[in-house]
Amino acid sequence: MKLLKYLLVGMFFGIVLVKSEAVSWYRIYEMFKFQSFHMYGIIGSAVILGVIAVALIKLLGLRSIEGQKINIRPKEKGFIRYLLGGSIFGLGWALAGACPGPMYILVGTGVFSMLIVIIAAILGTFVYGVIREKLPH
Repeated sequence: MKLLKYLLVGMFFGIVLVKSEAVSWYRIYEMFKFQSFHMYGIIGSAVILGVIAVALIKLLGLRSIEGQKINIRPKEKGFIRYLLGGSIFGLGWALAGACPGPMYILVGTGVFSMLIVIIAAILGTFVYGVIREKLPH
């Protein structure tokens, strides 16, 4: 029963992303060609809401569903690591036409070719896990 809540929230989130056209390959294509503000508006509003939510969590000392204190660790500093990581993420997003969350939503809407992208993402994550200790962090 506890997992049902997460399933329902995930389904609602998927419906919102489909209806807002955030999973549309054409909208993503427009964004990467700087032809439309649509996706930047969605991403920007998500960032603003995230900043507000984190500030409220810290200010009010909110706890998780299990009653544990939410501890948000500070990010490691470093311009190059975020530039490189963001570039790799953006390149994958542009090539696949979807970022990690919408990949599953697109499969749910019948775009079964996204299964190839999901398998590639899982494989890439596995390879990273194998070579992680050898990479500079």
